[in-house]
Amino acid sequence: MNDAAPAPTPAPAPRRRARVRAPELIGKGGWLNTGGKELALADFRGRVLILDFWTFCCINCLHVLDELRELEEKHRDTVVIVGVHSPKFVHEAEHAAVVDAVERYGVHHPVLDDPELATWKQYAVRAWPTLVVIDPEGYVVAQHAGEGHAHAIERLVEELEAEHEAKGTLRRGDGPYVAPEPVATDLRFPGKALLLPSGNFLVSDSTRHQLVELAPDGESVVRRVGSGSRGFTAESFSEPQGLTLLPDGRVVVADTVNHALRTFDPVTGAVETVAGTGRQWWQGSPTSGPALEVDLSSPWDVAWWQGKVWIAMAGVHQLWTWDPETGAVAVAAGTTNEGLVDGPAAEAWFAQPSGLAAAGDRLWIADSETSALRYVRAPAADPDGSADGYAIVTAVGSGLFDFGHRDGDAAQALLQHPLGVTALPDGSVAVCDTYNHALRRYDPATGQVSTPATDLREPSDAVLVGEDIVVVESARHRLTRLRLPEEAVRVDAVAHRTQRAATEVAPGTLRLDVVFQAPAGQKLDTRYGPSTRLLVSSTPPELLVAGEGRGTDLFRDLELNPEVPEGVLHVSAMAASCDDDPANEYPACHVHQQDWGVPVRLAPNAATRLPLVLAGLDAE
Repeated sequence: MNDAAPAPTPAPAPRRRARVRAPELIGKGGWLNTGGKELALADFRGRVLILDFWTFCCINCLHVLDELRELEEKHRDTVVIVGVHSPKFVHEAEHAAVVDAVERYGVHHPVLDDPELATWKQYAVRAWPTLVVIDPEGYVVAQHAGEGHAHAIERLVEELEAEHEAKGTLRRGDGPYVAPEPVATDLRFPGKALLLPSGNFLVSDSTRHQLVELAPDGESVVRRVGSGSRGFTAESFSEPQGLTLLPDGRVVVADTVNHALRTFDPVTGAVETVAGTGRQWWQGSPTSGPALEVDLSSPWDVAWWQGKVWIAMAGVHQLWTWDPETGAVAVAAGTTNEGLVDGPAAEAWFAQPSGLAAAGDRLWIADSETSALRYVRAPAADPDGSADGYAIVTAVGSGLFDFGHRDGDAAQALLQHPLGVTALPDGSVAVCDTYNHALRRYDPATGQVSTPATDLREPSDAVLVGEDIVVVESARHRLTRLRLPEEAVRVDAVAHRTQRAATEVAPGTLRLDVVFQAPAGQKLDTRYGPSTRLLVSSTPPELLVAGEGRGTDLFRDLELNPEVPEGVLHVSAMAASCDDDPANEYPACHVHQQDWGVPVRLAPNAATRLPLVLAGLDAE
């Protein structure tokens, strides 16, 4: 008999992972949320550092901010998240606008303002959002593009904590975040407004997670609805946006970050959830059914049209409907692909639809990321009684990468990230041209675009009151009443393209590789068929001779047309991974997805391979 204690089981050796020395953090705009202190990469030594490359127009970036909140709180003494603000639009390169966005979206970690994309280029980032994980010794150990990676990053963080605790290279303690001083205003970054039958205004006070009722003067507070804290209860909202009246007098509220529709009764004050589960919709989830059983994704605006509530579902680039009579939701238009494609509703592409306005047989849409004004055309009956179905038409705008401030003929007019649209009595449409700080007007009768007003600060919505139009000046935290002028303001025309350097590639065959490494403890979920998806297209379409379309492999040989010197490759990838535990019959599964728009320029002897990292590090 052996009385000796059994030898302890040795701890498993840490996984070997690729490591690349992290470049320095550089940003001409400086640091926010640090109490005025300038930081360098060395200041984060001993901590797990997560760089979040984001821009405040991007709905996917806002989703990631919410995904990271729990991780940020749970590992507060070992993890530091740094937002690297990397602008797409010209307005987003303004430092004051970045300061506003950090407060508007409740960013509670340091932010580096990088208006020239210096750090973006240093880290070879190709998409918003991108997360880069740096270990306590200053090495890049993982990169993730898109949404759905919080679970994988948390697993990696736990591994890094254990590994560097054992090595003595982990340093615990408070991070460098310093909260800015709060500012007292009645509204704080209001989103949308509605004129109530009483003559009062109802405003979504987005940053304070409330609805605010104002007197007809647009200034005096009558009451507040909601606790003022982020939540999903009868007393709480989370960054509410759009508002519309139902025929029965209730108000439908787009409770954006709760991924839900709520109703508010101005008479009783009651708040009720009528659509959504509080969870974000992912690919493969139901797209129709009982409203309280179907996930939604960042509903940004709502409008009563054609006997239903239409929903600008910004998070998935679609329009949905909710029918109060049947209690059902359904997709009405859009494929979830991001871009500007007109045609039958089921085949159209949108890019963060953010404003809606009903007017007769048209539902006007502010399609923010394409800087476009579009509309849904209701089915038109032919003489024989047949109907052609809903169709999507673009009135102003040309795509994801061109924007600016140009009036005149609609075919060449430019907007910059509009968030609101309002139907006017004469049949024209007012557009809250948010990033141009202007109110624009489109007249379908003449096909002309004009500018009635400028010097508005991030206008996000407008409502008609008699002969006046009341504009939500979101970044001035107020409603502003204007008399629509007879004459337009003269504005010097400017045009911009998204400021990202084109990737030089060789004409002919280009190997596209979407890099995806399943997180530790997970494997690709193939129980019900392929667990990956790849969709490729181009602007202009002539850029691709071969290789466009859908497939299930995360790699593809593209054939580039040598007669087209430059363009944009649009790539959408998805991968589903599940916990690798044979003992668990129902393992937890996770969806990773991202859309890329990659500007390319054809050049002889340039690259013949284009790697896009969805998760992991590119080994080649």
